[in-house]
Amino acid sequence: MVKRLFDICLSGTALLLLAPIGGLIALLVILTSKGPALYWSQRVGAGNKLFAMPKFRSMRTDTPVVATHLLTDSRQWITPLGHFLRKTSLDELPQLWSILVGDMSFVGPRPALFNQHDLVELRTARGVDQLRPGLTGWAQVNGRDELSIPEKVRFDEDYLARQSLWLDLKIIALTFIKVAIADGIQQADAAGRLRVQS
Repeated sequence: MVKRLFDICLSGTALLLLAPIGGLIALLVILTSKGPALYWSQRVGAGNKLFAMPKFRSMRTDTPVVATHLLTDSRQWITPLGHFLRKTSLDELPQLWSILVGDMSFVGPRPALFNQHDLVELRTARGVDQLRPGLTGWAQVNGRDELSIPEKVRFDEDYLARQSLWLDLKIIALTFIKVAIADGIQQADAAGRLRVQS
């Protein structure tokens, strides 16, 4: 109950304060690439129920619907503004709406794509599927894209056992630090394959 109240108050306030920045980003996305400003991705929520999660579009509209690291040449799919949006995590701002309406929380396991069956099955086996997915999470501040799926789920399971408001605040603070130094975010190498920036 406290967690949900925290999510509503913080996401509502953030949406109001960040509306001018969000509007500017949306305009720039539309002006620099063909397609809408937002990309709605089918994600797995609490209880393995699907929901539509918005992001500022950082990839072309004809990009294959797979996890980013599975693209063989990410450079051919990313938009002119996409690299910046991903590096700064500004593409995630629309998810504040998902938090406000209750599909997500500020802190929880990052929502899996509908076709990431291995991740969904492992989370379900460990009971992690009962958690509302998060804008950030314990796995994100402990490796993010560097982690294998079993490692991510171990962090998710640890969060499930230890969750508290204080841990959430710690994770949010660590997230700001990680984003500021671009720690653990995947980047493309010279051949276009995704690598991790440590």
